[in-house]
Amino acid sequence: MEKKSGRTRQVIVNICGVKNSGKTTLMVHLIRRFRELGYQVAALKHDGHDFNCDVPGTDSFRFDEAGAYGTAVASGSHCFVHRRNTGETVRDLVRFFPEADVVLIEGLKEMPGPKIEVVRGGISREAASNPDGRFLIVSDLPEELFREPVLRPDETDRILEEILRHGGA
Repeated sequence: MEKKSGRTRQVIVNICGVKNSGKTTLMVHLIRRFRELGYQVAALKHDGHDFNCDVPGTDSFRFDEAGAYGTAVASGSHCFVHRRNTGETVRDLVRFFPEADVVLIEGLKEMPGPKIEVVRGGISREAASNPDGRFLIVSDLPEELFREPVLRPDETDRILEEILRHGGA
């Protein structure tokens, strides 16, 4: 498999599943393989819980603690932006990555749209996401348990092909 030259559309796909199903592991493998093939990849994560994304003791953490609704840190090679209570959804964040060929979003299993669900034996035995847009199941379980096509977690290139075929923008 090799990258086709000249992007015609940005591919956006959710990778979803229940807790500990292997979503992050699959995303890491997909990101590495897409990068090997020359794709620019952005990874977004939906977190249903509150989180702290700054490091205690840093200047930006202190600005946040003082009450700034937003902080940003930039260097010649990185940037970090933290905003509070601004209402963005993970889907809204896609606009921060216009140059990405592929955007992989971890989570959002209830949202319609292109998605892959990871179902791992020992954790669950059935798909738990909204079926609207679900085009693939990645599982170690028998394919007869599912309505959608099933690929094994180690079939990375075949999963990439399905993402490129079905990922909508």
